[in-house]
Amino acid sequence: MGVFVFLPLVLPLSAWPIARLAEQHLHPRTATRLLGAVAGVMAVCSTLCLALLMVVGTAQLPGNPLPDGWSDPEVRAAVPYDGFAGRVAIPALIVVCVACSRALLSHFRVRRRSLRALGGLPDSPVAVLNDDVPYAYALPGGLRGGRRGRIVVSTGLLAGLQPPERRALFAHERAHLAARHHRFLLAAQLAARANPFLRPLRTSLAFTTERWADEDAARAVRDRRVVARAIGKAALASGAGSGAGATPAPTLAGLAAPGPVPRRVAALLAPAPTARIRPAMFTGVTGFTGVGLALSCAAAGTVVSAMSSANSAVTMVLILRAATPL
Repeated sequence: MGVFVFLPLVLPLSAWPIARLAEQHLHPRTATRLLGAVAGVMAVCSTLCLALLMVVGTAQLPGNPLPDGWSDPEVRAAVPYDGFAGRVAIPALIVVCVACSRALLSHFRVRRRSLRALGGLPDSPVAVLNDDVPYAYALPGGLRGGRRGRIVVSTGLLAGLQPPERRALFAHERAHLAARHHRFLLAAQLAARANPFLRPLRTSLAFTTERWADEDAARAVRDRRVVARAIGKAALASGAGSGAGATPAPTLAGLAAPGPVPRRVAALLAPAPTARIRPAMFTGVTGFTGVGLALSCAAAGTVVSAMSSANSAVTMVLILRAATPL
């Protein structure tokens, strides 16, 4: 395999143009699902690659409890500089495990803290907190708080919105809950910690989940401008607050989530994006359309990156399996 065994560690670099193309040219729902799948596959393959490098690179050390076949010269020949790579992989894998564990603990800690804050309120789909700090977010259920998610909003934010804008706010948060956007955001957070090259996917996925909820809200209230005004007012109010608003954690989505708010507003002031899976790829004799070319590049890059990463990782597993005595 040679240097190709390291592909799962560096191929996430190809996700950068994929993320940009997806968020610009794909429907937000399609882009979110695509980016979530790519981030998950690449993060798993990258982590598995580190584990295999550690195993192969350290199997020949005295006293290692691993099977003798894993230290066979033919196995180590599959990994260039196996000894050095194995020793480097050990701290790298520890860092990945610690970072992912901290991200998970932070996510569940914030959810528990949010549930405790709602302890004295009625068990209703919408929880209004008497707080001058403006914020609103979707709190998913399933963590000792029932299966139903809830919308959490402060009186500070509601006071700055007109009734139509409040309806847009609630429609936006309901869209987050219905599509379980917190799962996509959590997966992107873990992927970015498993491999720093996947951080652009985290940023793009946070944007596309908000755009997905924006479009669902616009369809629910049947007025794109109302949703745009609600987003703009919520962003301005949160920026003027103490900083505790917006979303309490990167994995809990909300109307005033940090990010490129002007782009979200501009997209809502434009016509609704098409939800077709196969948009026009060609236009007469002029060749590819802009959207068609972007989709082709995004699809090709995604497939090549994911398949190459998976191939390298799986091949290493097969080599170790062949070297393991029955």
